[in-house]
Amino acid sequence: MGKIGITNYKEFDEIIKPFFWVDHGTTASVCLNIGGYKDEIFQSREDEGFEGGGYDWEALARVFITEQVPELKKIVSFDSEGSMFCAYSENKNALKDFILRFKDACENEKLILDLFSRAELD
Repeated sequence: MGKIGITNYKEFDEIIKPFFWVDHGTTASVCLNIGGYKDEIFQSREDEGFEGGGYDWEALARVFITEQVPELKKIVSFDSEGSMFCAYSENKNALKDFILRFKDACENEKLILDLFSRAELD
């Protein structure tokens, strides 16, 4: 994790909260239990059917990858459910890079709302 400036897993876990890392041995996933975090993003388009569920987060993450980190498009995959957002990869360093950048984008209200304006309901 040195490449991305994280010195230990505890620090990494704190930085990505409320997302959380799950190591599966040869693969890893990063997940988010739905409810509470950045609900205002999805409320901005609730009249279009966005509710802030896992699939809505996935739609947002797909726009983020396409526009901000296209080099990860074929490396990071998704397996979200209604109550949980989930991204996964066999390339753990790429997944770490994704979640650090995505979390940072989520904290930038102007950027995340701009990206979300192009998200499409599945």
